Amino acid sequence: MIENYLSLFASPPKRKEGDGEEDDDELTGGDDNRNAAEDEKTGNPNMYYLTSIDTTLLQVLWGKLSCEILVEDWEEAAVALVAVKTAIESLASSSKLSPLDALHQRTWLLHWSLFVFWNDASGKGLESMVDLFTSEKHLQAITTHAPHLLRYLTAAVLLCKRRAAKKAGNNSNAEGRRLLRDLVKVMKQCEYSDPIVEFVEQLSVKFDFEAAQSQLALCEKVLSTDFFLCKQTELFMEEARVFVFENYCRIHHKIDLTTLGEKLAMDRNRAERWIVDLIRNALLDAKIDSEEGCVVMGTGSTSVYEKVMERTKELTARSGGLVANLRSYMNDVKRDKIRKERKAREAMEAEY
Repeated sequence: MIENYLSLFASPPKRKEGDGEEDDDELTGGDDNRNAAEDEKTGNPNMYYLTSIDTTLLQVLWGKLSCEILVEDWEEAAVALVAVKTAIESLASSSKLSPLDALHQRTWLLHWSLFVFWNDASGKGLESMVDLFTSEKHLQAITTHAPHLLRYLTAAVLLCKRRAAKKAGNNSNAEGRRLLRDLVKVMKQCEYSDPIVEFVEQLSVKFDFEAAQSQLALCEKVLSTDFFLCKQTELFMEEARVFVFENYCRIHHKIDLTTLGEKLAMDRNRAERWIVDLIRNALLDAKIDSEEGCVVMGTGSTSVYEKVMERTKELTARSGGLVANLRSYMNDVKRDKIRKERKAREAMEAEY
């Protein structure tokens, strides 16, 4: 029903004719040439090929998204989510939505997106969620209207940090630090706290391992009762322990296994097996000294590639900002010059 209604306003790309219809093409060649320009005018592929958008069609797109969520078709729901997002930004840029209404729409989009991202079986949902939640316009919606969404952003960053690190290859450490640094910036802008958010803050900002350990125990209870996070409890606790270990290793070269087990809420033997698995999977540069019962960390150094990427990653955005500011300044100068010339011309005409 909704697909039929949307199709009335859509203009998908024309299908190319097959070789078997060459005779028909020759007979209608004049019409094809005459309509070639019209055939190229297709709708926006991110909005089901809609050629235009208004507030009524936006409500239809919201209905499409809700239907896909209700039937649990997460692949189509992701497509509908992109369509709603594109429509909101299109209406906002054309002033068909006021800034306040656009902010409300983005806030609702973030809430509805939780259903899509946390049920994405492809494994890319959390990365997409982090990208959406940390974009400038949607970050404004979180900080002003929905600071409670910080819980889900924090959980998503912890769960996808190592996955993103593996994809980044040689630049893995820098990529993981970037995600956490961006998350900490968001946390400073939000007046919200719960055990999940507090856990990350204690480790990344205050480096208080005792407080982080107590918050980690509370995290398990919070996760098990959260509608979206309950299925990720075990994975989250595993990633949280890795996160504790990573931060603990930053400030220690040699770590006692018993002490480490206490920090990770494990006994000594379980902590040793856990670290062995990390070393075996090439996730940790360290070795275990069985005689002293401790972990000796490797002396890893930052590669030249990581240093260059870390310092130049924002160069393009900064250059674009400088160009935009320069263009705006030059336009202001031109307008002032034209205004002064007009005033001088009017003054001369008034004299004569």
